[in-house]
Amino acid sequence: MSHEPKTVVVVGASRGIGAAVAQHFDHQGHRVWSVSRSPAVAGHWVQADVSKPEGIGAIAAALGDTPIDALLFMGGVWEAGAFTNAYDFLASSDAETRWVISINTIAPIEITRSLAANLSQAANPKAIYIGALSGLDNCASTEVANTAAKFGLRGAVQALRLALGRQNIGFTVINPGNIATEEVLLDIEEGRFGPQTPIPITVINSAIDWLLSLPPSVDVPELNLWQRSGDR
Repeated sequence: MSHEPKTVVVVGASRGIGAAVAQHFDHQGHRVWSVSRSPAVAGHWVQADVSKPEGIGAIAAALGDTPIDALLFMGGVWEAGAFTNAYDFLASSDAETRWVISINTIAPIEITRSLAANLSQAANPKAIYIGALSGLDNCASTEVANTAAKFGLRGAVQALRLALGRQNIGFTVINPGNIATEEVLLDIEEGRFGPQTPIPITVINSAIDWLLSLPPSVDVPELNLWQRSGDR
């Protein structure tokens, strides 16, 4: 990625992948707007609950008419006990289903719409979203809400590319296997996940750097990152 400072918005910046991505860009000297419910670990914190319309509005209000080089939607939630033997679809509530879909699918759509004008002011704007392998065709997991939400995210981004085609925004969904965040490493250590070697977080950062370095003429709609074992 160019060493010229960029303005990036990282959604889900208080923990997991989002926190690591926010730290990565902050350490590189870029202007980082970090969106999360709890305090962000790096950048300028925008407190917002993206499961609610007021949270989406708070992001737009904080940014105003600031030009944005990249919208990085790195947030995501899933059902209680997901990816472990404790998960039970029949015990999962309707409220939980709506919550997962509101954050994983609806929020990216509404945030993109609210920041489209900001992105269109940049010379080479990008919008990058974190999906999951379970959202790919014929790769569903038993976690119904999360799978549906990630599958829906892919469709939503494909439609956003068409709806916002005149803005020349580059859209990409990254669909990874397990990423070596602190949370995932703890789940593996305590036996909630099976033995595996998760994908290093540096791979995600490098992938985003690469995507942001591409000229407007190069389009990468999806990027799938498979680990050698223990994929979900």
